Amino acid sequence: MTLIRQQGSAPKAEIALKTGLSAQAVTVIINSLEADSLLIRKEPQRGRVGQPTIPFALNPDGAFGIGLKVGRRSFDLTLIDLMGNIRATLHENCAYPTVNSLLTFLKKGISVLKMSLNKDLADRILGIGVATPYEIWNWTEEAGAPTEIMEQWKSFDFKLRINQIIDLPVYVCNDDTAACSAELSFGNPTRFTDFLYVFIGTFIGGGVVINESLFTGKKGNAGAIGSLPKPMLNSKGQLSSQQLIMQSSLYILEKMLKNDGYNTDILWSSNEYWGDLGPVLEKWIDQVADGLAYAALCSLAIFDFEAVVIDGAIPINVREKIVLATQIKLSEADHRGINRCEVKSGSIGAKAQSIGCANLPLLINFSQDNTILSHH
Repeated sequence: MTLIRQQGSAPKAEIALKTGLSAQAVTVIINSLEADSLLIRKEPQRGRVGQPTIPFALNPDGAFGIGLKVGRRSFDLTLIDLMGNIRATLHENCAYPTVNSLLTFLKKGISVLKMSLNKDLADRILGIGVATPYEIWNWTEEAGAPTEIMEQWKSFDFKLRINQIIDLPVYVCNDDTAACSAELSFGNPTRFTDFLYVFIGTFIGGGVVINESLFTGKKGNAGAIGSLPKPMLNSKGQLSSQQLIMQSSLYILEKMLKNDGYNTDILWSSNEYWGDLGPVLEKWIDQVADGLAYAALCSLAIFDFEAVVIDGAIPINVREKIVLATQIKLSEADHRGINRCEVKSGSIGAKAQSIGCANLPLLINFSQDNTILSHH
């Protein structure tokens, strides 16, 4: 199914060739997937010698996943089909996330999402993927939230509380790992097999793809580039360090804009267009690119990535400027002993975390990456 998804469609002979399975084994598997309505036959391809070949494609209505994204400024519920198309989505902004507001949003939201499918299709929802920032309670100051409210997340059991609302398997994942999974499954047009993925949200974070598979690490936190300490001089001119989060995140742009008297609501209300934010935005873009070039070099020294893929909850024109600035800074850096890599834009955009967490139940059921969430 991963192969068919990547190619759009493929006939049995080609699947046999690429998987190394026998023609008989492929026929048995394809027949079974077709009987389960997971695959559909396309128009026969004529014009070659012998019988016309029949390509098989994924059936969008074959399976569905629900994604719950707990952000630092918003909640999202997303229903996607087997092809990664968004069938329904709900969004709610908040000053900071609380347990009570999440449960209220969830109860209302799940019934609304299910209404977009008929009974037969609703039975094909395979589970709920939850994407949440790693140790969300540790960032009270940056989130601008009361400590006691954020502490509630420490003991919050997503599986238990969601299962009280709906009886489906629940899979929990780091929010940027989820975004990375969306890029891997439904994006990655260049077909990179190994890449570092970066998502610029309220906080900056990332994910890792190795051998065309999501690599989450022992505790599920691989690619946490936001916590990478970047060397800098303190006010006394002494060498110290600051995490990447403190220079390459959206909340930093918000602070910079507020200091200049801008209204910052636009940052959270629109991912498409921010209007004219003047020199402040240019300065922030330069800061972000500086941090990303540093993160890329560190990552390349550890693992020989082909590419760094950059996406975020930001307008496309801002993302393109960040990609270009990162490319330039990286090309000017000292690369001795390290291979160069490509710097590319992600192809999913602001909804990557939401699509990614909705993709988790599909990944678990239908891909080679079904081990990725074993630690949760």
